[in-house]
Amino acid sequence: MRVLVTGAGGYIGRHVVKFLADNGIKVIANDISGKVIDERADMNTSNIFEVANPYEELGSPDICLHMAWRDGFVHNSELHMQQLSAHYEFIRKMFDGGLKHIAVMGSMHEVGYHEGAVDENTPCNPLTLYAIAKNALRQSSKILAEKNNAVWQWIRAYYIYGDDKVGNSIFAKLQQAHVEGKKTFPFTSGKNKYDFVHIDKLAEMISYTILQENISGVINCCSGKPVALGVQIAEYIKNNNLNITLEYGAFKDRPYDSPAIWGDSSKIEKIYQQRGINFCEK
Repeated sequence: MRVLVTGAGGYIGRHVVKFLADNGIKVIANDISGKVIDERADMNTSNIFEVANPYEELGSPDICLHMAWRDGFVHNSELHMQQLSAHYEFIRKMFDGGLKHIAVMGSMHEVGYHEGAVDENTPCNPLTLYAIAKNALRQSSKILAEKNNAVWQWIRAYYIYGDDKVGNSIFAKLQQAHVEGKKTFPFTSGKNKYDFVHIDKLAEMISYTILQENISGVINCCSGKPVALGVQIAEYIKNNNLNITLEYGAFKDRPYDSPAIWGDSSKIEKIYQQRGINFCEK
């Protein structure tokens, strides 16, 4: 089995490539940046948006995990809308070449303002350019997959932590503040509740999802448990021995952030059950 991972040098991609390789999967790692990827993977630095026949150029994979995306942490970057068509064309060309199984990285931001658990049928009302572009790709890639009688999986991620010396998350910013010797950290109210998953657990969830076909569609890779941001951050500071005090209320909560939103973990739990693994195992 050959798995193509685009965006393999990204924050999540590096961990997925490692997990797949650890489990004996042949990985084709594509990343235009040429960042160092796990040496067990076959590295490819082609620009996937410029290749005429990406399926053949990228090794004719059995599965494509499309994670490549620019400016993911800049929610209203113009790039999201400018490159939406390029993502669509890449997926279309992969199907034209013969691909029969695609999984695309999504985001809980597609849903927009919502209170409660999110499942595959939750209506989406995206409120940023990033979320609008992701949601449009979700809808259009599903149509392409159905047209080509291919397996389609939309992997919806939530809030991620771990390996925080890289990335742009609040956890990474806390680590940077610690390195700079700062004693305080400006913060929101911390009351909003989210679904937090460690990067290594997320990589495991994503890998187990794409290595099976029985469960498809929108799949939440999540914990299924809402936790207050303030509680999660306080625990993170304690566990990482950071000498930093949070300045609650320094920033206003963003108007498009839900008071409490988390993923319904029913489908990912079934995927674990298929493998005879306890979903809660570390």
